[in-house]
Amino acid sequence: MDDNLISSGKLTDAVIDTIGALVVVVDRDGRIVLFNKGCELVTGYTFDEVKGCRVWELFVLPEEIDSARSTFKKMLSGNFPGTQTNIWATKASGKRLIEWSNTAVRDHAGKVSHVVSTGVDITEQQAHRDASERSEERLRSILHTVPDAIITIDEYGTVESYSPSAERVFGYVSEEVVGRNVNMLMPTPYRENHDQFIQRYLRTGEKRIIGIGRVVTGLRKNGSTFPMELQVGEMSLAGKRHFTGFVHDITERQHAEGRLRMQDLQAELLRVSRSSAMGEMASGLAHELNQPLTAVMNYVQTCRRMLRREDGKVSDKIHEIMDKTLEQVMRAGEIIRGIRSFVEKGEVARGQSDVNKLVEEASALALAGVADKNIRVTMVLSPHLPAVFVNRTQIQQVVVNLIRNSIDAMEDSTDRRLSIRTFLTEEGAVCVAVRDTGVGLSDEIKKRLFQPFVTTKTSGTGIGLTISRTIIDAHGGRLWASDNAQGGASFQFTLPVNGENDGD
Repeated sequence: MDDNLISSGKLTDAVIDTIGALVVVVDRDGRIVLFNKGCELVTGYTFDEVKGCRVWELFVLPEEIDSARSTFKKMLSGNFPGTQTNIWATKASGKRLIEWSNTAVRDHAGKVSHVVSTGVDITEQQAHRDASERSEERLRSILHTVPDAIITIDEYGTVESYSPSAERVFGYVSEEVVGRNVNMLMPTPYRENHDQFIQRYLRTGEKRIIGIGRVVTGLRKNGSTFPMELQVGEMSLAGKRHFTGFVHDITERQHAEGRLRMQDLQAELLRVSRSSAMGEMASGLAHELNQPLTAVMNYVQTCRRMLRREDGKVSDKIHEIMDKTLEQVMRAGEIIRGIRSFVEKGEVARGQSDVNKLVEEASALALAGVADKNIRVTMVLSPHLPAVFVNRTQIQQVVVNLIRNSIDAMEDSTDRRLSIRTFLTEEGAVCVAVRDTGVGLSDEIKKRLFQPFVTTKTSGTGIGLTISRTIIDAHGGRLWASDNAQGGASFQFTLPVNGENDGD
């Protein structure tokens, strides 16, 4: 190709200049023989200014000249690389990133006579890509450092993204979760109901967790459950709704709170136990002292009668002393009767309570610190249970005691499963059941299970179940234990609805 060829009409200026791309043609010496309007607009040079100049001397950066000349030599030998990208310097000392495609023009002997390069200025596109990559890299860095798990799902509950923190929290890697239903990260019964919750929200717009947040239970890959704070945000993309969940594992926080609450509960339990023991002692003491005090009183009255028969100053003094003695004895009797009356009444504050909420709170406390025991916990709480009229602290004390007993009973078991249920009995009472896969109950223990100081623990006090039954009896309910057919034991207690037959 020469100047005559270019001006002959085969590659007319009109056609070349209408091409949106950059078109430059160089001869075997690398000198520019064609430079279209696209090149002029990008570089700021006119064709007259660059005609006859070598490309690498005018446009290529100094540090890339050797590489450009080497590539050009390869093209002259017929070795054309694929698309290549390099930086061109402009007349105004700027830099533009150009993506080139190269082809050869050969003479009659098949020898490369000219190289035709067509380029596209991708400076802005590359800048956008670089900015996007930097933004994505920053986001990835943030997601890698944020301790909270971040999960996005579509309106069908399918996981779209799953952060590295989520992998640490739940134990699944991203490939195991993305594309599957997010309910795989939830235990029963939340797993079965989650899709219904989404559809109800899409249908009614009623927000029960979106933008509000709440404490729920998560399920790890190893089958263990853990408490977590969940906050859900909503966004709309391309006319479809997407939801982002922010999950904060509060296991350690609940452990700390649980330890404090457990200490408080243990202190309260000890106080109640001591109070109960003191009550029994006071009751027995009142009974035992009543007879001797009565006898003393009779003796004093007899002495008074005898002294009245005597005359003299000595008898008057004795009479005065006996009166004071009788007064003190009567006072002591009143004190003891007051103690006995107080112990027998034992009144406590009660109110209407939701059993499910009561059991959830007590379970969270009782299960604090047992995550490493590999216990699978199933909680099935019957909805719409009627309210019960109880002392919340006492009933929660019973639930905590039963759950902790079950956990201890499974210490040596390989299959550790704990079930906590609430339901309505056929008689219309609310029932709470705690079932384990532990060692079960021996015949000897079953006979004396609820007696004071009977325990299977090496460090147990043996008063927990006794106090628990006393509490349930005082509420008009019933507490009992039974063996499971597959092993382990079940403890259940009932509470009358709205305080009926509460034993007061």
